[in-house]
Amino acid sequence: MRRTTAAIGAALACTLLASCSGEGGQSAADADGGASKGPATGGTVHVLANADFSHLDPSAGWDGGVNNFYRLIYRGLTTFGAGTGAKGVKVHADLATDLGTPSDNAKTWKFTLKDGLKFEDGTPIDSEAVKFGIERAWDPDGVGSPYPKELIKAPASYKGPYKSGDLDSIETPDAKTVVFHLKKSFPDFPSALTMPNFTPFPKGTGAKHAFDIKPISSGPYKVASYKHGASLKLARNPKWKRSTDKIRAAKPDAFEWTFGLDAATMDERMLAGQGKDVDAITPSIQASTLSRIKTPELKSRTLSGYGGCTTYMGMNTTKKYLKDVRVRQAIEYAIDKKTVVAALGGKQLATAGTAIQPPTMLGRSEYDPYPRNVAKAKKLLAEAGVSKGFSLTLDNRPDAKSTAEAVAIQEALKPLGIKIEINNIDTSTYYEVIGTTAKQHDLAITGWCPDWASGATFLPPLFDGRRITPTANANLAQIDNKAINKRIDEIAAMQDVDAANKAYGELDKQIMAQAPIVSLAYEKVTMIPGSNIAGAYQSAAFSGGIDLVSVGLKDAGK
Repeated sequence: MRRTTAAIGAALACTLLASCSGEGGQSAADADGGASKGPATGGTVHVLANADFSHLDPSAGWDGGVNNFYRLIYRGLTTFGAGTGAKGVKVHADLATDLGTPSDNAKTWKFTLKDGLKFEDGTPIDSEAVKFGIERAWDPDGVGSPYPKELIKAPASYKGPYKSGDLDSIETPDAKTVVFHLKKSFPDFPSALTMPNFTPFPKGTGAKHAFDIKPISSGPYKVASYKHGASLKLARNPKWKRSTDKIRAAKPDAFEWTFGLDAATMDERMLAGQGKDVDAITPSIQASTLSRIKTPELKSRTLSGYGGCTTYMGMNTTKKYLKDVRVRQAIEYAIDKKTVVAALGGKQLATAGTAIQPPTMLGRSEYDPYPRNVAKAKKLLAEAGVSKGFSLTLDNRPDAKSTAEAVAIQEALKPLGIKIEINNIDTSTYYEVIGTTAKQHDLAITGWCPDWASGATFLPPLFDGRRITPTANANLAQIDNKAINKRIDEIAAMQDVDAANKAYGELDKQIMAQAPIVSLAYEKVTMIPGSNIAGAYQSAAFSGGIDLVSVGLKDAGK
């Protein structure tokens, strides 16, 4: 998914192939020397936040922060595991008894539901509820993840259950069986099912985003009260059965969100650790606060790790100068990523980008195709016949961090005679503008986060030329390379998911040979949970932060 300001503000994933402590991250047990026995049962976890969730309705919400929240109130056929590193990205059966049975070359998938599943109102969670909930992804009001529409067969005219009725390609032969018929072979379908708009709901409910106001829970918590932009409280859902759920610890009695707090206020409250703030968690602290984490008590509570996304600069290959791969490669060699890292807050908050995929990806190749070399950059421009220089326009959001990145790029390209004009676009409309091909300029600073830890959710959306669209376009480079497109199809057809992930790591290199983007940085996130928080660790599955299904309080009666 495209990186958003909110998602990065709360991004808290650590490396997959090592424990979080390898990047400075840790669980609550690590923080007190391993003495913690995990959360007690009871109490209320408080969450301090700058902004409200994008949507409580999972047919519309689709960013790291809200996806993490959804797991408290919703369940799907599958979900991510609970734990640090690789544990947190492993896909598990949730409402289903297992990860499904594929047939017809993984174009047909059969799932069986567990016994005793109910919604908060007592309605059974049956196959019809699963079918209806997924059909909602086609509703014109739904703007969530693209995977239901991309994978499941449907007529071009289908507009969801409220307008078009049932979808024949999702079969419900009995109350516990669901059969999906896909457009193409997709061996990793259980991973796609972790996305929020595969959530079941009682048939006929939720029209016109009614769930944005009052959701119907299938998870361990239900919405007790909600004041948009101000507060949200979750209470226990008595219809949830712990015996059916191996992932959600659900130790607290309640969660309470307070929205609308500025970053400085949250930092000060967590450093002070007074009153209810001992039971609180927040998004990432500001770079300016890092130097104040000096006491052993604060250091023991600090969590830090990769956000799981890549911050990059797209280069529009349809533009006059950027059509030439030599010009794009020259820009690659000229960018000083040390200054970019400094702009992002220094080494504690970012590392220099190299590959397209971030360090949290399964099968990722570790390589650096364009180490800084200004002399080589000048030589490439001479070969391209543009050594006298030219001007490019860089689209940018006017927040302090993005502006600092833009200035770092501007300064790095001056020695090449490339003049960068920074075009500031309001943050609220930024992705809409740069995603409109007719409005996009030469360059744009953005980022991308995976939906699950596979190149399938990273490279095809950004570099498959057949996915270029007039609006909501993710392929900012507008690259349409036949060899890349062909390799994307070949990897997608692989039946071995591990082999496919490794192949995506190699495709990363093939794409970067064409220099469609500059991989700027892999951002990190540092946070300080309250002193009474237990079970807190950074989830590698969510850019949304601490895995909410495991967090709780050390002392529930404190």
